[in-house]
Amino acid sequence: MHIDAFGIYVHWPFCKSKCPYCDFNSHVMGAVDQQRWSTALLAELDHFAARVDRRPVTSIFFGGGTPSLMAPETVAALIERVRKHWPTAPDLEITLEANPTSVEAERFAGFAAAGVNRVSLGVQALDDAALKFLGRGHSAREALHAVAVAQCHFPRSSFDLIYARPGQTREAWRKELHEALGHAGEHLSLYQLTIEPGTAFDPAHKRGDFALPEDELAGQLYEDTLEIMTAAGRPAYEISNHAQPGAECRHNLVYWRYQPYLGIGPGAHGRAIVDGRRHATRMARAPETWLKRVEAQGHGTEEEVELSPDERRDELVMMGLRLEEGIARERLRSETGLDIDEAFEPARLRALVEGGFLDVDDERLRATAAGRQRLNAVLGRLLA
Repeated sequence: MHIDAFGIYVHWPFCKSKCPYCDFNSHVMGAVDQQRWSTALLAELDHFAARVDRRPVTSIFFGGGTPSLMAPETVAALIERVRKHWPTAPDLEITLEANPTSVEAERFAGFAAAGVNRVSLGVQALDDAALKFLGRGHSAREALHAVAVAQCHFPRSSFDLIYARPGQTREAWRKELHEALGHAGEHLSLYQLTIEPGTAFDPAHKRGDFALPEDELAGQLYEDTLEIMTAAGRPAYEISNHAQPGAECRHNLVYWRYQPYLGIGPGAHGRAIVDGRRHATRMARAPETWLKRVEAQGHGTEEEVELSPDERRDELVMMGLRLEEGIARERLRSETGLDIDEAFEPARLRALVEGGFLDVDDERLRATAAGRQRLNAVLGRLLA
């Protein structure tokens, strides 16, 4: 574990098509001026390098959108610029999200040569009918081929699946998950399908075009997932993420452990340390707006504020309770100046512990398995 971990997130906002379940800041654009975008991303990186505390970078994450549509030369230039501005950890993790299409898999060698050492593939399903429903542009066979290609080029890899899809049974999900384990490496991300406002699925779901599994079945699918993944030696270290011990995504741990990170690119958020204090930063969301701002002033900042102790407490708890390890008392004290018994209203905390949703001991606060399954409700009660 890197006690002083520091991550850098780079957002590439473009996709070939918009998936109907996706509420990320992604945009469909036919042609992208790769050189112009590379120059702008480098400029924003330069801007923040002059402002945030200079500490060793432990992870870089290229997210999106679809970063595998970036030119490998752009990825290489950004990695090189990070190394110029900051010291980097000997085991620096550099992750790139990718779609598992044949075209993008052909670019993996270029990304590996650029310095990427971990890839995360958006497989989403191993059933062609489900992939069509999810709006994916690949088949199950093509996805598994991309997984194999990725494992040839990168020392570490992961892929995503979405479950609790319309009509999915426990038997079907268990079979699909066992099939995935036959191809998986050290890490799998397994997300329950949710309907987010502003997505194409939102009005379709409201119209009754499809129905999600009832809560009881969704809960059983979640429990099946935990059982199968634990038996396979990849227990959950976070609500939706499973890994062999030591193979957790280090960059995402930066978020969940509430360690500092810098976010660059359209819509990117950051929680970097500026002059010894934690600042929340948010870049302009619309790609063209961000690009014009960077070209005019060197960065695309929409908002930057210093976070109060109460805001830091809330963010630390919302992130940390997602983790199986929970939140160390010392971590809470260092961030807010408060111990667990001082940070929360005693009666609410006690009720959640007695209800079996939270555990508190001499070292940490953590959500139980039941608490993580109902985390939004637990957080709503704890932080009310």
